[in-house]
Amino acid sequence: MISTYLKPLAEVDAARADHLDFIAELERGGYAVTAGRIDPPTGGIILLDVDTEAEAQEIIARDPYVVRGLAAYTATGWHPTRGALADYKRAR
Repeated sequence: MISTYLKPLAEVDAARADHLDFIAELERGGYAVTAGRIDPPTGGIILLDVDTEAEAQEIIARDPYVVRGLAAYTATGWHPTRGALADYKRAR
């Protein structure tokens, strides 16, 4: 999931702690593989381990950034075949 911030960075940052808590919850549940802010900070990327785009959209709808109208996400499917994630095993 690739996000684009819809509000000024100061407004996004005011909700960042809640967003990071949400990401931590996804990590504990085995749904988030990795995440991080784009540089320069215009959005971010969350690599989700899900089976369908619909599942990804359902999960991301709970992100405080989305709930508060601070960011919108675009789903991009990806299957790693090389590098550090080539042998990734589902955590759940």
